[in-house]
Amino acid sequence: MLSIIIPAHDEAPVIGATLDAVFAATRARRADVDVIVVDDASTDATAAIARDRGARVIRVEVRHIAGARNAGAAAAVGDRLLFVDADTLVSAQAVDAAMHALDSGAVGGGTAVRFMRPLPLRVRVLESASIVAFRIFGVTPGCFIFCTRAAFTAAGGFDEGLFVAEDVALGRALARQGRVAILREPVVTSARKLHTYSLGEKLRFSLRFLLAPRRAARTRDALPLWYGPRRHEPPARPPGSGDDRP
Repeated sequence: MLSIIIPAHDEAPVIGATLDAVFAATRARRADVDVIVVDDASTDATAAIARDRGARVIRVEVRHIAGARNAGAAAAVGDRLLFVDADTLVSAQAVDAAMHALDSGAVGGGTAVRFMRPLPLRVRVLESASIVAFRIFGVTPGCFIFCTRAAFTAAGGFDEGLFVAEDVALGRALARQGRVAILREPVVTSARKLHTYSLGEKLRFSLRFLLAPRRAARTRDALPLWYGPRRHEPPARPPGSGDDRP
């Protein structure tokens, strides 16, 4: 049994597409898939949309990505866990590759991540470089991270002392339990942080984080890109849909 856990805070504009992609990607194994949306203190229609799409919804009031993911894992019935972000579109190829990796002895892993288009050329170059770097260094991006329940439990779950980079920390903890696989099959995630925050806002956040990364990662007050009011943008197209212009 595979449990797919989607943490969500005020994600009404995107959660429907995310769930449509999840259900399409798992259609062949639908009887063995448990889809959970963890509604973390949403003030919009996130929960209603998720229920209408057929997901199981649990409500938490933690406003904390690690805590929401752990709550989803606690409610899950599967012996395999897949964490997907609410603004990420998965494919059958990525899900199947994750299950094959677990079948082959991996305790968990992540996959390549691409951003929705259109994107400036400089960002597309950075995107490609990050995919290579993540494979080399075994980084597990949180928008698609999978593991066995046994390994998740042994790793201690997501570190709730962290408000960001908890996905990377879990990947390192999983690596102490066994082999971690970084897949080549990509998922597509929103680039809304790039588009909806000004250059000045991003620079101020980056400087604060670079000066004191440990302290910044442990308080939501220093992380407006993750814990400020949700900013959405008009729907964009995934890569290869015909508009890759800068």
